[in-house]
Amino acid sequence: MANNGNMPKRVTVVEVGPRDGLQNEQGVIPTEAKIAFIDMLSAAGFAVVEATSFVSPKAIPQLADASEVMAGITRRPGTRYTVLVPNAKGMERALAAKVDEVAVFTGASETFVQHNIRTSIAGSITNFRPVVEMARQAGIRVRGYISTAFGCPYEGAVAPEAVARVARELVALGVDELSIGDTIGVATPNQVGDVVSALQDVTSLDRLAMHFHDTRGTALANVLVALELGITIFDSSSGGLGGCPYAPGASGNLATEDLLYLLHGMGIETGVDLDAVVAASRYLAGVRGMAPASRYYAAATATS
Repeated sequence: MANNGNMPKRVTVVEVGPRDGLQNEQGVIPTEAKIAFIDMLSAAGFAVVEATSFVSPKAIPQLADASEVMAGITRRPGTRYTVLVPNAKGMERALAAKVDEVAVFTGASETFVQHNIRTSIAGSITNFRPVVEMARQAGIRVRGYISTAFGCPYEGAVAPEAVARVARELVALGVDELSIGDTIGVATPNQVGDVVSALQDVTSLDRLAMHFHDTRGTALANVLVALELGITIFDSSSGGLGGCPYAPGASGNLATEDLLYLLHGMGIETGVDLDAVVAASRYLAGVRGMAPASRYYAAATATS
């Protein structure tokens, strides 16, 4: 299908596999394997790769090697390397690692935020204040994640107005971009329209990213609606890595391969080499000893 003119001509795909995809991985992924994985993704042509997280090593042991990973990767001109930071202490480590962008994480559901980061939504915003100030002083971008924007494992449905409230606080804080997350993979296309409509009063569409999970098989349908509404930034994970620990049976993030196949088939440019992403997923599958969840990957690597 060619681009029908109502769709954007180009989309930015934010590859989140190395951080969001691996953070809940049970088996230890060696540092050198993470570095090789990120380098392969960089070579694939991503404009943004979320590389790791400077959280407490006790909280997420899998990402305890964040400094070593950032020191070991080959930084490709044209690729921005993002890391998640929870507070000022994490920000100090991130700055020492010379990151290009940092991300902060909160949610639209009070109960989820309490379970996930052990504070309230208001408390998370307070924790972000010094992070944003330090980023401004260093001249680097800040990305804000709003999780559970479509549904919460504890509270059920989440009102679009609740998402807009949190977004408004983050924008006031000085966050450059907002990533709106369907953390447990419950969103349907009509909900995407409702949430985007609520956020249009808060910030411009070019500052919004959508972060869909494919738990119930609706991620690509949600992408299609978001494209029609003018969204041009989408998060995805190579091979469909990752998932929410609070969503039993969650199949993980939207697979980058599946997203790219859809976008390229519609004539939308991304600057990313799909075959190279498949190669990166194949490499990591060998390290993990587990096949990727991506449907495109399964089709592309099937033997006749």
